[in-house]
Amino acid sequence: MRVLVTEPQPGKGIDLLKARYDVTVGERGEYDSEERLGEVIGSYHALLSCLSTPVTSDVLRAGKKLRIISNYAVGYNNIDVETARELGILVSNTPEVLTEATADCAFALLLSVARRIREAEDRLRAGEFDGWHPFGFLGTELSGKTAGIYGMGRIGRAFARRAHGFGMKILYNNLERLKPEDEKKYHARWVDSLDELVRESDVLSLHCPLTPETRHAINKERLAMMKQDAILINTARGPVVDEAALAEALHENSIGGAGLDVFEMEPKVHPDLLTAPDCVLLPHIASATRETRARMSALAASSIISHLEGKPDHAIPTLVYQRNS
Repeated sequence: MRVLVTEPQPGKGIDLLKARYDVTVGERGEYDSEERLGEVIGSYHALLSCLSTPVTSDVLRAGKKLRIISNYAVGYNNIDVETARELGILVSNTPEVLTEATADCAFALLLSVARRIREAEDRLRAGEFDGWHPFGFLGTELSGKTAGIYGMGRIGRAFARRAHGFGMKILYNNLERLKPEDEKKYHARWVDSLDELVRESDVLSLHCPLTPETRHAINKERLAMMKQDAILINTARGPVVDEAALAEALHENSIGGAGLDVFEMEPKVHPDLLTAPDCVLLPHIASATRETRARMSALAASSIISHLEGKPDHAIPTLVYQRNS
């Protein structure tokens, strides 16, 4: 069996695969084009891909031997899942192992924006720190504020735990309402619509998947609904936010700030965001801890091994879908 790993990764996943199969590991960026991936995919039985790997319909149809795609990520919007389903190619991802790291990053962004950390450090490094004074870099406290969570899955719930620990009130909107015991556990109150969540939140943290319904869910109209001092945090998927509209809102000071780890056209960032005030930008590092990335590697490899060794679908650690589902 042959396995293509699109680029090197930390952890032992590649070693697990090499102990069993003929494994090719690409260089970073080598398979970031549909054309390059399509040239070689026909000889492989499994693909361990990254978010930057364009697993399009044409690539899938060229993968005549392909049996499974294991995506080294929670998201899988880089994969044409419907074509994979049509062709009987399984698709798996790595959702459970990066929950805590991503929630940590989301809260780090929130603290950075709320306390103006980036701006204060930039001024200090530029030699502009002239001593303490009463109006120096005034930020906002989180205790007593309302955290609105859009998407109450694993990461949304982990963010809720952190927000509650900081004394925040928790609101959420989700595709399905949590059970009453879970709402009690996470100290969370359901609101019926995203519009209501946007209006009531002092902090709006996005933890939803990217779907046709959530693409540009945070648009010009909803940004206008936010409180003037509200903070937007996005560690979900870039296209959930209309970046041009967000940049405009920040430049006009119509919201309090934003912290982003993901972008619409990665690795490109809207140029107006780069100059926006009260905005902290990170290069998609929410899962970037040594521990998490190693667990992701092992999980992605385990999915491939389980499937190629003929184990039933339910034995695969994580599946975007199963056959005939």
